[in-house]
Amino acid sequence: MHILVTAGPTREYIDPVRFISNSSTGQMGYAIARAAKKRGHRVTLISGPVNLDPPKGVRVISVVSADEMYREALKVFSKVDVVVMSAAVGDYKPKIKSRYKIKKDRNETAITLELVPNPDILAQLGRRKKDHQLLIGFALEDRAGRDHALLKFSKKNLDVIVLNSPTALGSSTNNVQVYTREYEWQRWPETTKTSLGAKLVKFAEQLVAMQK
Repeated sequence: MHILVTAGPTREYIDPVRFISNSSTGQMGYAIARAAKKRGHRVTLISGPVNLDPPKGVRVISVVSADEMYREALKVFSKVDVVVMSAAVGDYKPKIKSRYKIKKDRNETAITLELVPNPDILAQLGRRKKDHQLLIGFALEDRAGRDHALLKFSKKNLDVIVLNSPTALGSSTNNVQVYTREYEWQRWPETTKTSLGAKLVKFAEQLVAMQK
């Protein structure tokens, strides 16, 4: 199979030196990419800015912003069998990026930053998904997790939703719940992201085999 994985954070620049981002390290996505390659699959990894070594034998496409990740994902999507969207993509970006570094004005007590939505990559892939393709999304929720995850699963035409909490960001372990129409909710015990990546790849293989 050809598997597309997205990983890491995105950065939305306010000016040439400042940006909005999150604390994702990319460990989960890189673990999935390594596991998929180890299982003999062809792997394309679209990665935001991380401090991780590229997995051997994996095609890595480096991006910074959500717009860049969106464009690269659309380029390769029609050629893949499985997509695992584990990247922590920023929901918003500054409406206007300053060409120069914004200087502090001592006469101002506050400034207002206007934000606009980023493209919803997962939703766009869900609209384009063919019957033979498997689309796996992640939901990072801090309350009413299953309710929000199921809504995301339905609205974005997913085959699998992986629910985790903000404690997963920056951690080497993860504790997830996984939902599919075939199996409904499964609670997977906490384990390393390396082990979880391998388990998720095997689970994807199982689901693809069921579709044939």
